[in-house]
Amino acid sequence: MTNREPSPSDPHQITADQIYDFIIIGAGIAGASVAANLAKAGASILILEAESQAGYHSTGRSAAMYVPSYGPPLVRALTRASSAFFQNPPADITEHELLHQRDILIIGTKAQQKQRQDFLAEMQDVPDLAECAIDQIATLQPLLRPDYASFGIIDRSGSEIDVSSLHFGFLRAMKTHGGSIQTNAEILALNHHNGIWHIKSKAGDFRTKTIINAAGAWADEIAKYAGIRPIGLVPKRRTALLIEPPQNCELTTMPMTIDIDEDFYLKPEAGQLLISPANEDPMMPCDAQADEMDIAICIDRIERAFDLTITRLAAKWAGLRSFVSDKEPVVGFADNDPNSGFFWLAGQGGYGIQTSPALGMMAASLAMQTALPDSLIAQHITPDSLSPERFGQR
Repeated sequence: MTNREPSPSDPHQITADQIYDFIIIGAGIAGASVAANLAKAGASILILEAESQAGYHSTGRSAAMYVPSYGPPLVRALTRASSAFFQNPPADITEHELLHQRDILIIGTKAQQKQRQDFLAEMQDVPDLAECAIDQIATLQPLLRPDYASFGIIDRSGSEIDVSSLHFGFLRAMKTHGGSIQTNAEILALNHHNGIWHIKSKAGDFRTKTIINAAGAWADEIAKYAGIRPIGLVPKRRTALLIEPPQNCELTTMPMTIDIDEDFYLKPEAGQLLISPANEDPMMPCDAQADEMDIAICIDRIERAFDLTITRLAAKWAGLRSFVSDKEPVVGFADNDPNSGFFWLAGQGGYGIQTSPALGMMAASLAMQTALPDSLIAQHITPDSLSPERFGQR
């Protein structure tokens, strides 16, 4: 779970009379990343955030990893396209390293051999994967019960992401280049008239040529306000717990350990162990809280796989990961029509942090109708592949 920095509004820069080039709804990682790129390009930017601080929901509750092997094909391509940014962050984002290496160990039982074969076949584009001998698994993850895993796959390309530095680096860059953020600005109404969107919010009324819908779990709700066809977004709750590690447990080099069916994971986190049942419970957009049944399921799965007895939780929380049917992000103008003035940046699921550099660049390019960056073209990412229109009429 990341530490949150304050994200004060900039009322001295915000006026109701101005018609902004772009108003971005949502100040999570999606909204912050596109805002930074648009502001750098010289556009006038305002972010409207419903909460009192940026990143309150999914972004602020993420213990994100950079894992090129994680997610469906386009997500993996976007992650690769983000690599150069993570390895050498722009100076106006942060002067600190954003990645800290953390290997990924994928494990499974005898009953999961087919999943192992399918995984290795799908991940042929990931060069840093290697199968482990049984004795190597025990060395890599000493907490694992001796008879639990019948195979292991090590991914050396994984890293922990400094989510707070990344998120607030995007916001800082946006402000440096003239953008503003208004918090406590829940949307009340949206109306499009003579090519201008009129936005009524709890913080006041604003106008813009283009709305960028980066509202996370609430993105379909924002579309309904605007009279735009929804994309079928489904928010799904994921629960996470912190526990104390056993005494004399070496966490520095311990890999994040994931079940191949993603039924659970365990990773070191700030001197403790973060564990999760990796649940995806569909629900309405809300301030998600950890469910007692999910907690019990998590503890059971972890204790079955690892030599741990969990009697006390150091912390518990939940966040929403929002998906569309194919689990790929949704980026582009409604109806593929810039004249709609309504732009989607939604459906990042659990991949929004690790893909944010590339998605921020892509969204800004498409919103401004400029050429895609070479880093995206090199990964064969096209506007049509992420367009909201790929779902057809509903």
